[in-house]
Formats: sequence, C-alpha cells, structure tokens
Amino acid sequence: MKDVLQALHHRLNYYKELGIKHIPKVKKDIMKKNSAHETLEDIRTDIGDCTRCKLHAERTHIVFGEGNPKAKLMFIGEGPGHDEDITGRPFVGRAGQLLTKIIEAMKLKRSDVYIANIVKCRPQNNRAPEADEVAICEGFLHRQIAVIKPKVIVCLGSVAAQNLLKTEKKISALRGNWISLKETPVMPTYHPAFLLRNPNMKKAVWEDMKKVMEFFKKEDNKK
Repeated sequence: MKDVLQALHHRLNYYKELGIKHIPKVKKDIMKKNSAHETLEDIRTDIGDCTRCKLHAERTHIVFGEGNPKAKLMFIGEGPGHDEDITGRPFVGRAGQLLTKIIEAMKLKRSDVYIANIVKCRPQNNRAPEADEVAICEGFLHRQIAVIKPKVIVCLGSVAAQNLLKTEKKISALRGNWISLKETPVMPTYHPAFLLRNPNMKKAVWEDMKKVMEFFKKEDNKK
C-alpha cells in the first residue's frame, strides 16, 4: 500500500510541475487490467473510433502501432506525423525511413520489432502532445507493452522518454543510459527526426543501439 501511495504522489507531483490543474477522468476501458488472454486486437477494439481527447477532431487515422506482437524489441515515439496520420502506420515518413535503416543496421527487419507512440492521433502541426492528451491515451500503450512483453524498449526522443519514464530530464541527459520501466530495460535515444536536422548526432544513436545489441547478445549467450 505504501508503494502505491508513493507512486501516486510521484505522478501527481509530475502533473503539478507540468502545470496541470485538472486530471482528466480515464475511462475504464483504457486502464482495464491486462490479462493473460488479452491481445493487441482486443486493445485496438477498445480504442474504437476514439473521441476521448481533442486530438481526434482533426485526425485522419488512429495510428495504433505495428510489428511483431511477440517482439523482443519495441520502439516508442511521441506521436504520429502527417504521413502516419494519412496512412495509419507509425514511422513511415522521412524519420520513419531513417528508423527503418537503423533497425536494418541492427541486423533486424521492421517486422521483427514493434513500433508505437505515446499518443495515437496526430497533434496538429507536429506539436508535442499535451499532458492531458497523454494521460488519456497512455493506458493503451501500457497495455500494448504488457501484451508484447518486449525484452527492451527504445524511447525515441524527449517526449517519449519523459512521458514513459515520468521524468523531466532532457533526452541529452537520458540517452545512452539503461533505465527500468518496472522490470523492462529502457534505452532512451534521439528521435530520428532530430537526426535529420542534426546528422552529426547519428553516431550517438548508433552507440546507443550497440548497447541494445550487446544486451541481446548477452541474453543469447545465457541460453
């Protein structure tokens, strides 16, 4: 009980520091406890034609996520962009093409991993999702994580890392360091869109991905 209260206190402080005075009511279907029999299809069904937050008003498609439902590696970004909103698929624009190259450099295919976002509808003008939007949507992401059970999560950019890990640290301070989400190791790194603007930082991301590759190599050696 003490741990639960401490976690609640930490989260309320987190929202307070972001300037949020009202926590939106979260519907039960979002926070439904994951069961051993829940599937990604069940979660998508619960989302439905979502109108729970204001992001729905101008979206074209909900971008649920895609990839291997039993992926060992999961990538999480901040939210869909224009190309993703049009297609309903995550990371398919220029940043997505770069992410695909990173995945392939790791000797993997997109179909081997799972790719999702903090929010599932595009924030207009590619702004960062607001805290109330994240609070409403993030429960679905946590259910996806619970179903997939990835061995490693890679957070792409500050928005993904800060919201998933509930921290205000910048990505420059977080990247390259293993951080636990419950029992799952998380590796924060720069977002591919940032790399398009700052190609000199690609080396830093590759160093982070080498740590992920080394993690899996050690896991394989244990078998």
